Amino acid sequence: MNKKAQFLTFLCVLTASATLLADPVGPKIQFEKPIYDFEKVKSGEMVKYTYIFTNTGDSTLFVTNVQPSCGCTTAGDWTHQVEPGQTGTVPVQFNSANYGGMVVKQVTVTSNDKQQPSVVLQLKGTIWKPVDVNPNFAVLNVSAESTANTSTTVHIVNNMDEPLILSTPEVNNKAFTAELKTNEAGKNFELTIKVAPPADSGNLQGMVTVKTSSTNFPVVSVSAWANVQPVIVVSPPQISLPVGPLTAKQTVSIMIQNNGTNAITVSEPTIGLKGVEAQVSESQAGKLFTATVTFPEGFELPQGTLAELTVKSTHPRFPLIKVPVSQAARAAFTPIPHPTVIPLQPAAGTPPAAPTTAARPATQ
Repeated sequence: MNKKAQFLTFLCVLTASATLLADPVGPKIQFEKPIYDFEKVKSGEMVKYTYIFTNTGDSTLFVTNVQPSCGCTTAGDWTHQVEPGQTGTVPVQFNSANYGGMVVKQVTVTSNDKQQPSVVLQLKGTIWKPVDVNPNFAVLNVSAESTANTSTTVHIVNNMDEPLILSTPEVNNKAFTAELKTNEAGKNFELTIKVAPPADSGNLQGMVTVKTSSTNFPVVSVSAWANVQPVIVVSPPQISLPVGPLTAKQTVSIMIQNNGTNAITVSEPTIGLKGVEAQVSESQAGKLFTATVTFPEGFELPQGTLAELTVKSTHPRFPLIKVPVSQAARAAFTPIPHPTVIPLQPAAGTPPAAPTTAARPATQ
């Protein structure tokens, strides 16, 4: 054997030895198509797709979990165990209802592949609606003192080829009114929802419906909410002190906010408690104020006393702003009763014990 042949033989032996000594690859997951683009579907349709993967490793692959990113996407019964060279599947479906425009959903697949224990799959596309309503909810913030209508606008766009005809809006709550305007005949509309004064403080709720000429989208429905803000807001609404006597001086700040249309002034804070000081300052001209009350160390509200902070206001409906003052009560003391000892009664038929007589000194 010449030197060249000897060298080639040595090289082959060395390569074989290296292969035998190399660490095993282990299980390895590889997806055929980790990103699925469903392109364009109609809102409400169910998008279904099955991801295919192969175990390109040299030992058994175990898929332990498949976790979608939200409740609208679910995974079916996937292949849990795949031998080397074999394939498995991960079926996924996405509910497109309540979605519009471009969407991207993710599904995380976990396995015993040490090099990539988790793989993120993507499902993306565009959700098409016959009629776009934006926004779906009309939210209005209203001052109880407002004398003008508060309004918001909802845009209605027809994405179908045939023109759309809309009827006069209907509202189930008289606190709201709705007007329809056509921007482009059969295609583009504006729905203006209003709250008419006066409105009581609190939350108002209503539903605006517009009938359409489309059999695929027969009714446009818009929920309307109105948050009617009180004219004067006091926060916190009361001063609550810990159990007295106070172990240290305590200062409490009260915010007074004017949501009315006109600016006001507040003055002359009074609390009427010995040693307690009250002040008021303006944070925003005519709109926001801070009342500060300082209680001294050792303060304790006398039992049965009804105390409150009062602040004068130039608002004609709220000339006096009152903030109650309370203090946590002490825990009631319950005395521990003395133990009662009941003597043991003799058994029936047992003669009573003779009385014990004190020993007398001997008589001289």
